[in-house]
Amino acid sequence: MRTRSALFAFIAAILFLFSAPAYADEYDLDRPHTQIMFFIGHMGFSISQGEFTDYEGHFSFDKAQPEKSAVEATIRTASLQMGDAKWDRHMKSADFFNVEKFPEMTFRSTDVRVLSEDTADITGDLTILGMTKPVVLHTKLNKVGAYPMGNKYAAGFSATAKIKRSDFGMSYGIPMVADDVDIRIEVEAIRRDSESRGPLNP
Repeated sequence: MRTRSALFAFIAAILFLFSAPAYADEYDLDRPHTQIMFFIGHMGFSISQGEFTDYEGHFSFDKAQPEKSAVEATIRTASLQMGDAKWDRHMKSADFFNVEKFPEMTFRSTDVRVLSEDTADITGDLTILGMTKPVVLHTKLNKVGAYPMGNKYAAGFSATAKIKRSDFGMSYGIPMVADDVDIRIEVEAIRRDSESRGPLNP
């Protein structure tokens, strides 16, 4: 009887180990290889590009259960660059991003809907000028794997979204400066424990 009980306990332990849920890996944005850009129409003549260069962010990602992933990012609005000093100053003024009063924008995911093996819609709360609205990032997984050199393990995504800036109280210049804003984000992020686990231990 004792032998049978011990055998059952051993089998139960093995089943538990194989059925235990996998834990998501944690990644931090790699600033040199991550770009946060937006595109906005100017009087119908052109589409102007802006970029934020100072930010921090991280996400959890489990390749086996991507729907359980989560994303957080903070963008410092004073890092806005439009490619022209005068335009930069105006965009940072109270007419637009009001960087003195609102030095940060944030995004926090609330839901991940997997569409295919490499695409998903990430819904989250975007806060601009102190106002929070839901936004959907249409996201494509580019690659997950080890760098060809060193011990870094990385994940890369491309994401797009469309918002109306007036939804966040930024109405100056409409319609000469468009209300619709296209957002494009190119992300490369490094797994936090890459150095200890190494590329051969994904």
